[in-house]
Amino acid sequence: MVIKMIALILGGGAGTRLYPLTKERSKPAVPIGGKYRLIDIPISNCLNSGVKRMFVLTQFNSASLNRHIKNTYHFDAFSNGFVDILAAEQTPTSDKWFQGTADAVRQSMHHLDPLDYDFILILSGDQLYQMDFENFAKYHILSKADITIATIPVNAKDATGFGIMKVNKGGYIEQFVEKPKAEILPNWVSEVSKENKKKKKEYLASMGIYIFSKNVLKKLFNDNPDSIDFGKEIIPTAINSSYKVASYQYDGYWEDIGSIRSYFEANIELADHVPKFNLFDNLKMIYTRPRMLAPSKIFGTSFMKSVLAEGCIIHAKKIESSLIGIRSRIGKKTVIKNAIILGNDYFQTLEEIVLKEDEIAMGIGNGCKIENAIVDKNCRIGDNVTIKGDKSLKNCEEATYCVVDGVIVIKKGAIIPNGTKIGLAKEKHKELT
Repeated sequence: MVIKMIALILGGGAGTRLYPLTKERSKPAVPIGGKYRLIDIPISNCLNSGVKRMFVLTQFNSASLNRHIKNTYHFDAFSNGFVDILAAEQTPTSDKWFQGTADAVRQSMHHLDPLDYDFILILSGDQLYQMDFENFAKYHILSKADITIATIPVNAKDATGFGIMKVNKGGYIEQFVEKPKAEILPNWVSEVSKENKKKKKEYLASMGIYIFSKNVLKKLFNDNPDSIDFGKEIIPTAINSSYKVASYQYDGYWEDIGSIRSYFEANIELADHVPKFNLFDNLKMIYTRPRMLAPSKIFGTSFMKSVLAEGCIIHAKKIESSLIGIRSRIGKKTVIKNAIILGNDYFQTLEEIVLKEDEIAMGIGNGCKIENAIVDKNCRIGDNVTIKGDKSLKNCEEATYCVVDGVIVIKKGAIIPNGTKIGLAKEKHKELT
């Protein structure tokens, strides 16, 4: 079966819930897993599924994302594959930026006209999962559906934060409700596996992943010219009309990276003994820019349940339950626990480090203690600095850092002087050892 499908990956809006990581970059360009970016996840899923024609729709802070895609995804001369950026643009039919997910796709449809395709796969650029889109498309075809929505079983607590589908025994969606209140949830139970029933995951949440038959999407756009969002407008309209809307129930790991806390926890979980999201897979590989970096060097550091990327020089005393990104430099006697160090975009030369002793070098200095924190790229953290996040801390923003949901985020390129104490470090607390 030849499936002619094109993927449109939504780059998202301003990404305010991931601020300050999105201060200078779009959501899909946010680093993850030590060496990847969020956009690498949907693109890798597409490549692993045989979907090799992709457009990424962006409008906010897209320069670094454009550069990453340009330097990463190259197809040979004998392939019709591509990963192209479609930025918001003024056209004869629209002089506005993308107003929502559906509006972004509507404004981009004319770019698809020269291409031969039957189905459009719509994906988010800020989710962590591994899905076979070929099986997804086959299910769509066999169901004779106009639209198929990927759904995931969730429990009652999580259901109130998602769009919930009411699915009949035939696998078609009969009703949809956005973020239902707890008291009405008993009316929204759908058929799920026995294993999910035992876990009380009886509600099917939309994953924001859709397959549309080409003509169906065009007709929906023509009939609903003022609808700008898929989840709030286009999908409910289709369900309440004569369209066949199927549910493709996905039972694997899926995480919506929509907040600093979800981003933090998803990264830290990658260091688990058997992580839910598997980076070590021969078939479901995650692709990214081949940087040709040197191996990492470690000098007497005690590592426990941590991920270490390439190009690092580590003198630290101890690193535990942490993720250390590319080109990280960490000084002697430093202790890092439950933290994400995003690393650096380039190496400092020896001359810069040695000859400018009065300046703080890139990386993390000697004798530092960092816990429950994210250190963005290209930061310069001096000696004897203590950074300790905690859920008791109030959200705030300072010149060089933010506190979000108890996580301290050191801003990209920040300079933290010797001896600085941030977060609970300002109070008396048990020292990291």
